[in-house]
Amino acid sequence: MLDVLCIGHAAWDILVRVPEFPTEDTKAEATALAECGGGPAANAASLLSRWGIRCGFAGVVGDDEPGRRIAGEFRAAGTDISGLELRSGHRTPVSTIVVSERTGSRTIVTYKCPTHPLVLPPFPGWSPKVLLFDGHELPAALDAIGRFPAAATVLDAGSLRDGTLELARRVNHLVASERFACRLSGLAGLHDPADQSAALAALYRLNGNPVVITLGRRGLIHGTGELVEHVPAFPARTVDTTDAGDIFHGAYAYGVLTGLPSTERLRLANVAAALSVETVGGRTSIPALGRVRETLARPG
Repeated sequence: MLDVLCIGHAAWDILVRVPEFPTEDTKAEATALAECGGGPAANAASLLSRWGIRCGFAGVVGDDEPGRRIAGEFRAAGTDISGLELRSGHRTPVSTIVVSERTGSRTIVTYKCPTHPLVLPPFPGWSPKVLLFDGHELPAALDAIGRFPAAATVLDAGSLRDGTLELARRVNHLVASERFACRLSGLAGLHDPADQSAALAALYRLNGNPVVITLGRRGLIHGTGELVEHVPAFPARTVDTTDAGDIFHGAYAYGVLTGLPSTERLRLANVAAALSVETVGGRTSIPALGRVRETLARPG
């Protein structure tokens, strides 16, 4: 029995730290190198498992060394991988993540082989309370919505693609990136309050529920367009922003599962993401739940 099922993308991440981003047609020397599992829904599943939630992940990786490492990391975290397919003849997606030491920002280049969509196994006896999607594996996500109609649904809408657009119409909790919101609304950016209101209104018309748009270092906005609230980012010393968005969405799903009111749910996710950027690495930067709670309890 699971409380949360995350469906979507899993990859093997190779993180390369450089003093600053190299310009085109030059050479740069890395100062650090690390490898671990990655992917939006996969990282959310890892966070939820580490936070003591009965969580499963469903997605496709290759029956190769990176795929077996990903499966091993999930097992070590306590994640149920009944829905993880190690597909023969398929190559596990690999993401190269270049992190600037000067700014802490990152650029991601992903190599993903075309493959057939994931087919969810039967999951006999399962009745998850929350489903989290990242826009990958659309047929499996739609299947899960049909199988578990009582589950709350959360979408990590990072990029505008067929999967995220279709799921954005269907989920209870649409949590979108600024990039997704701008592409959908046709806006160049969301720095101006009028543009923020217009973007929220566009997503609200699509989804029908109050929505959240994350703005990175500028925090987030949420509401309907007519009602807009800006929540500033929690103060942090930015070292590495890798996976901060995935961590935000995993913590948000934790708040949905545990019944936190909207304001508290957003504070929890904000703090979890902020703590993650103070640590070098991707999945290794997931903060412990106890540390997040301690930070939330501090006055001011």
